[in-house]
Amino acid sequence: MTVQELYCFLEDKLPRALSAEWDNDGLCCLPEPTREVRRVLVALDATSDAVEYAVEGGFDLLLTHHPLLFRGIKALVPVGTVPSKLLKLAVNGVAAVSFHTRLDAASGGVNDILAAALGLSDVVPFAPEGEVPCGRIGMLKAPVDAADFARHVKVVLGAPAVVLAGQGRVQKIAVCGGEGADFLGAAKAAGADLFLSGRIGYHRMLDAPEEGLLAIEAGHYATEFPVCAYLAALVREAIPNAAVEMYPTKTLQTF
Repeated sequence: MTVQELYCFLEDKLPRALSAEWDNDGLCCLPEPTREVRRVLVALDATSDAVEYAVEGGFDLLLTHHPLLFRGIKALVPVGTVPSKLLKLAVNGVAAVSFHTRLDAASGGVNDILAAALGLSDVVPFAPEGEVPCGRIGMLKAPVDAADFARHVKVVLGAPAVVLAGQGRVQKIAVCGGEGADFLGAAKAAGADLFLSGRIGYHRMLDAPEEGLLAIEAGHYATEFPVCAYLAALVREAIPNAAVEMYPTKTLQTF
């Protein structure tokens, strides 16, 4: 299967119609459309380390959740982080593809994986009015103390730390991986006891309990990295004999 054919296979599974209007995912770098895919590197982010690893490891495709090319660049020259990474990939024949908000919204994507990891049942999509239904809301088997649930979240997601705002017992949980502050109001409107996201923001976290909704920040990376295994599985479905490797983002560290 060629790089172009693999992209078409993935886009059929994760259609662009699910993407937010402002998003810029999909094909980012395609120097050799007919190149046969034998090695695929899956990562949350197209960091310089991931790009270098893809090139040095002889990978044909770097497949990420977050887009490498998000804002326009004015020149493809080896100056600046994004142009330099694009040049390195292109010169070495490595394609770069991402699936961002459509992977958040897709069935089986970021937020379904997150809801399943936390043990939620009766899960349904939710979103602010007019937005892509990226979020998920569901039920725990029984009410639990919010602090105990926060500890559970930390263990299940392997998060270095989680931040809890508010006290009490919770059962109806809303989740939105990554930067989910804009979904907080919709989570409350949907009747959630607690809203969990990667990053919500200090002041939004302070205000949430006073507005009747507990909140947990579990980290952008911890809430989204599990989807890399899903992307890897899709590649293996398309090309069973492909060598697929997952690459962790190493730039940010918590001490």
